[in-house]
Amino acid sequence: MNLIIFQRMSITCLALLTFTSCSNDGDDDENLGNWIDRSVFDGSPRSSVSGFTIDNIGYMGVGYDGDDYLSSFWSYDMDGDFWSQKANFPGAARNAAVGFEVDGKGYIGSGYDGHAELADFYSYSPTSNTWTEIAPLPSPRHSAVAFGINGFGYLGTGFDGDNDRKDFWKYDPSTDSWSELVGFGGDKRRNAAVFTIGDKVYLGTGVSNGIFLEDFWAFDPTTETWSKKLDLDEDDDYTITRSNAVAFTLNGYGYVACGTSSGTLSSVWEYDPGTDSWEVKTSFEGTARQDAIAFSNGSSAFLGLGRSGSLYLDDLDEFLPFDEYDEED
Repeated sequence: MNLIIFQRMSITCLALLTFTSCSNDGDDDENLGNWIDRSVFDGSPRSSVSGFTIDNIGYMGVGYDGDDYLSSFWSYDMDGDFWSQKANFPGAARNAAVGFEVDGKGYIGSGYDGHAELADFYSYSPTSNTWTEIAPLPSPRHSAVAFGINGFGYLGTGFDGDNDRKDFWKYDPSTDSWSELVGFGGDKRRNAAVFTIGDKVYLGTGVSNGIFLEDFWAFDPTTETWSKKLDLDEDDDYTITRSNAVAFTLNGYGYVACGTSSGTLSSVWEYDPGTDSWEVKTSFEGTARQDAIAFSNGSSAFLGLGRSGSLYLDDLDEFLPFDEYDEED
């Protein structure tokens, strides 16, 4: 799963280089969590990529490097700690797309190509390293969220070129078709974050009308209904609200990391679904960033790439949430 930003060429060069961390993170020396340097990405630095995880391999591609929209596609081997280039994404080069996995296949689509919002979608087979075009999303957009669960893909929110969205769509691989769902009671938004814990999916953060959103939701795919959880600003100590963050699941907990609010962030928050509560963890040790990528197989998690202002990044770190912080690794 991936979190991404819409960038027009006319404004990218105006971005300022920032290394601002969340001001209320607390002293990282007192927080659990450690970050370990892993293999630097072999390709060019980029942000706003899209990807998915299949077994112990993270896949990611497309994105933007500050000059060009991209179509290259790569895999990261979590066990071997190395990158491999794969068959290029066959659609138009783009950023701000979404990715998800269903039954051992990956899916990437939607996004922005520098001219228009996109709706085309493609499935990727890791066994044959090939892409197949599938039914397009009925409503073009970029900066949406997507996830795969129970044999289906789901996509929602985002920006359609005129309006932030809150609609959700369900993709059925067996019929190669999309159907619209009803019932999401949250705000419109773009650049939100989602993670899956067990049989539930959790959605929060994002921005709409210049406001960073505080509502947080759980999705039950069995009933296809949403339930509201504790707001992200419920506790005065919480500083979770943001956009353009990454989210991932690790050992039964959900995590939201990096992103942007009043500045570029490096803070990391852990969600416990049993208590509907958050705990701050050691901040990401690399450069504070937004529009990064995260891979997780449920027991290992990695975060990297993205951008900080006009600086595009290619590093990758593994997160160990219950280890003591060690600045030497």
